[in-house]
Amino acid sequence: MTDYLLIVPIIVSFLISLVFMPIWIKKAKQIGLMWQDMNKIKSSKVSGSGGIVTISAFVTGVLLFIAYRTFYVGSQSKLIEILALLTAILFLTGIGLLDDLLGWQKGGLSKRTRLILVALSAIPLVVINAGRSKVSIPLAGIVDLGIIYPLIIIPLGVVGAATTFNFLAGFNGMEAGNGILILFALSVVAFFTGQSWLTVVCLCMAAALAGFLLYNFYPAKVFPGDSLTYAVGGLIAIVAILGNFEKIAVFFFIPYIIEVGLKSRGKLVKHSFGKPSQDGTINLQYSKIYSLNHLAIFLMKKYNVKATEKKVVLLIWLFQLIIIILGFLIFKEGIFGLE
Repeated sequence: MTDYLLIVPIIVSFLISLVFMPIWIKKAKQIGLMWQDMNKIKSSKVSGSGGIVTISAFVTGVLLFIAYRTFYVGSQSKLIEILALLTAILFLTGIGLLDDLLGWQKGGLSKRTRLILVALSAIPLVVINAGRSKVSIPLAGIVDLGIIYPLIIIPLGVVGAATTFNFLAGFNGMEAGNGILILFALSVVAFFTGQSWLTVVCLCMAAALAGFLLYNFYPAKVFPGDSLTYAVGGLIAIVAILGNFEKIAVFFFIPYIIEVGLKSRGKLVKHSFGKPSQDGTINLQYSKIYSLNHLAIFLMKKYNVKATEKKVVLLIWLFQLIIIILGFLIFKEGIFGLE
């Protein structure tokens, strides 16, 4: 039987993000935490690090979920896992905020420092021995990785997802929209694989991102910053680990895997931005493709479609949605028990 009280933490996450974001936008302007909107010729600076409010909304929603389970249901099942998840997310948010404050245009944290700190954020999952060490490997079958799984695989998964989620970015609404799509998809996977507690966790973040997106979509009034992207990317990995559905999560992450490849082609120094024109359209900034954003612009130009920032974002969202649908079709037997 469905308990409709579970929608309360999700709604609260959305409302906190929606109501408190304007306050943060105003405060960010007061303290000078403002960033240039790179895809526009004439634009005032936009408030940064909106992830602070979004993650606060998410954490509040999840804490309400814990309270519901503790006082209403009378169960503390999965409490350790949820608290480990929250600890890791708060750690990632702090790292992202530090990177924001140091200034991404000036390099922020060094790559080595960033990787080390993000790896440390996985410690809460390591100490509770999250997930299952038995994995299916092509040609080898089921292999028990033992202590290798918590000590190596978990940190690698969190580092990989957290540090690359902000690769596919730079356009108003891009990160928040993709985050909503992936987390909603993972919430469905969690529900049908008997991990409904993770469904609520995913939907709390998706709801908080939806509240944020209303201010972040074109023309943006606030940017997410690494304080949001590290946390969202990390949550995707953490949910996959705790739910033991890493394979489909990796499949959903295909756009980011492609983005890493394209960024590596540019030695990780080429930006994802386009080159804005006076008429509001966007052109390619480089002669080669170094991002899916660039590929979207290229394809629109090729087929005589006026490339704009909004259209680029919508096209990337469509690509992410197609990947998700393909993922459900490919893994339907494992998710829904269908042949």
